[in-house]
Amino acid sequence: MSREITIVDTSLRDGMNSMSHKFTASQVAEVAGGLDAAGVSLIEVAHGDGMGGSSIQFGFSAEKDVDYVAAAAEAVEQATIAALFVPGIATLANLDEAIGAGLGAVRIATHCTEADCARQSIEYARERGIKVLSFLMMSHMLEPERLAEQAALLEGYGTQVIYVVDSAGALIPKGAADRVAALRETVSCDIGFHAHNNLGCAIGNSLAGLEVGATYVDGSLRGLGAGAGNSQTEVLAVALDRAGYETGVDLWKLIDVAEDVIAPILPRPQIIDETALTIGYTGVYSTFALFAERAAEKYSVDVRDILIELGKRGAIGGQEDMIIDVASELSRAAS
Repeated sequence: MSREITIVDTSLRDGMNSMSHKFTASQVAEVAGGLDAAGVSLIEVAHGDGMGGSSIQFGFSAEKDVDYVAAAAEAVEQATIAALFVPGIATLANLDEAIGAGLGAVRIATHCTEADCARQSIEYARERGIKVLSFLMMSHMLEPERLAEQAALLEGYGTQVIYVVDSAGALIPKGAADRVAALRETVSCDIGFHAHNNLGCAIGNSLAGLEVGATYVDGSLRGLGAGAGNSQTEVLAVALDRAGYETGVDLWKLIDVAEDVIAPILPRPQIIDETALTIGYTGVYSTFALFAERAAEKYSVDVRDILIELGKRGAIGGQEDMIIDVASELSRAAS
């Protein structure tokens, strides 16, 4: 099997969740420069919840998104710098400011049932000449055929890559493959897969998606990311090499960035702990992890109970305020 695959690194965006959004611009530049030297062609930066996410609801970042974009753009020679754009969190003014700082691609993310919410931003970005990739978040919540219907809308709006996004890390390989295959049968544009490792299936799910037609796949150095993190970029690259895919990535340079730049600044190991595993099992948004742990401590309740209840209520990204409500209710019920 010799097929070209684009590895996208999201250490400096999804990985922000592991760092409580506290990467500095200088750290962003160092990581981006290392990834560029290793041959990674698309590098995502910004607050963990995307441009405009720095807030009391999602957590404040150390610096402005535009400064992260500028730092990364100045540090690379070949790679394109991307940022996440969630309609309702980010604004078109945020996008224009980032383009002015060197942004070359945007990843526009909506809940898996709300592709129509991306139309304005997709068309706006295409008019400005940057690459557009679309995220169908929480893809486990839709059956493959219905997910493909949402993908068809995105392709009609002009997106160039459509991602199956396992935001909760709830999929196993068959579920990942079925969803990518359904998209492959429906749309003609490139398809990507974004994994979270809450059930330990991130690499397996990524490989399963590639086997049925995905050509873009996300990773994060040392697995940085929400919940138990993303597919570990350096592990993913080695696995793809062993599987016969062409990625254009220098494995040893990539491993060096993970070991020498990321590892020393990790606040804690990226592991599948009780919280992450419960998130994957209940299908709750991965970024809820730290919020749920803090709420559990504040209200003296079990974090597992919070996440189980959120799963029952079908909570999705953007509903972080529900975490406090649930914790408070559980505390009152126990008293």
